[in-house]
Amino acid sequence: MHIIQEEIGLPVFSAEGVSKGDKNHMTFSIAPLPPGFGMTLGNCLRRVLLSSLPGAAVTSIRCKGVQHEYATIKGVRESVVDIGLNIRALRLKKFSKEPEVITLQAKGPKTLTAKDLTISSDIEILSPDTEILTLEKGAEIDMQLTVEKGVGYVPATERNKKQNEPGLIFLDAVFSPVIKVRYEVEAARVGQRTNLDKLIMEVETNGSLDAEEAMQFAAQLSKSYFEYFASPDKVVEKEFMADFSRAGIRVAEETESSVKESYTPIEILNFSPRTLNALINAGVGSIEQLTKCTESALSNFRGFGAKALDEVKATLAERTLKLADEPIDE
Repeated sequence: MHIIQEEIGLPVFSAEGVSKGDKNHMTFSIAPLPPGFGMTLGNCLRRVLLSSLPGAAVTSIRCKGVQHEYATIKGVRESVVDIGLNIRALRLKKFSKEPEVITLQAKGPKTLTAKDLTISSDIEILSPDTEILTLEKGAEIDMQLTVEKGVGYVPATERNKKQNEPGLIFLDAVFSPVIKVRYEVEAARVGQRTNLDKLIMEVETNGSLDAEEAMQFAAQLSKSYFEYFASPDKVVEKEFMADFSRAGIRVAEETESSVKESYTPIEILNFSPRTLNALINAGVGSIEQLTKCTESALSNFRGFGAKALDEVKATLAERTLKLADEPIDE
């Protein structure tokens, strides 16, 4: 991290579902960040999320008595083109990389949905209510669907050039499990610095990966490429790279020094809003003032409870600091 982070503190990362219990649609935030880093990180993660995450899709179909995609099937309400579009809407999860053929066999009258597909334990149907086709009375369907696991978007024309088989109908395959990615950069403040960034990202997936797994994959993939540009044996301008252990020692030394009283804004500790407000309202605005407080003194502050006390002690411990000792009664 950049040396600026020593001044503003470590960024705090949070994740929460857009609706309660929904792990596939979540909002992530990270702050404070140095100026410009919100856009840098947000754009990088968004591009990776949309283009490079693995997922499953139906890549081809074969139907008894059908030779091409513009045909119709006797007793089936939809055309083969419409059936292909319905199949593309399926949400699937596949656990292995090897292609697998699943089947759809039935007699009418009946409306067939994804739950009527015959699958193995290697495949999970995530949208069982997706309609595929409608059979009229006396009609039959015998269809084979090839499910593959891949990355990105593969058009049917590309597969037709490589493997042109009579009766095998290729579909445009969208493997990405990510449905939507949106990010925005807001202003963040630490002490007197008001030009910092807060990155907020909204991610929605189809369920084959949940939103948090998608973010983890995107971050790990980006890191693997960035590492090609950095040598672990060589650090350029190392004095401009953040060293939080050094920062913690420096703050401790400044706090203990009686020669010169310093003032380090308490905002860099990234307390929760409720804890921060309680401290500031009580007149504690710096780390130096906080470390001179005892537990009993903090407990007497208005709006300062046991949870806030635990938060303060844990945060100070991360910087090798602690609260003042209780006075000994004589």
